[in-house]
Amino acid sequence: MALTRFKLVFFVPKENTRAVLSHLFSKFPNNLGKIGNYEQCAFIQRGTGQFKPVNGANPTIGSVGDLEQVEEDRLEITLNDNEKAGKTVRSVVNELKSVHPYEEVAYDVYKLEDF
Repeated sequence: MALTRFKLVFFVPKENTRAVLSHLFSKFPNNLGKIGNYEQCAFIQRGTGQFKPVNGANPTIGSVGDLEQVEEDRLEITLNDNEKAGKTVRSVVNELKSVHPYEEVAYDVYKLEDF
């Protein structure tokens, strides 16, 4: 079966970056962050995230009705999927959601082309 490559991009409070990365790399050592003869590869960029929890939210940081700004890291990680219909991608995203400190996780998945 052909290997399909993706890039997973997500945002996490800076205090949680190492724990989230370590967890994901340990759960998916053969699929996540592998580029050639290198493993646990990731791009990390610091920035400020903003959100305002509304009624019904259970925020980890901040309070309902208050605009919050948090120092976060943007993480970009390659994801190799050799399963049919993106099964590994779905598993990684579900695991990210289970380990991430936020109630709602902001993430993107991009399919990569090999040239």
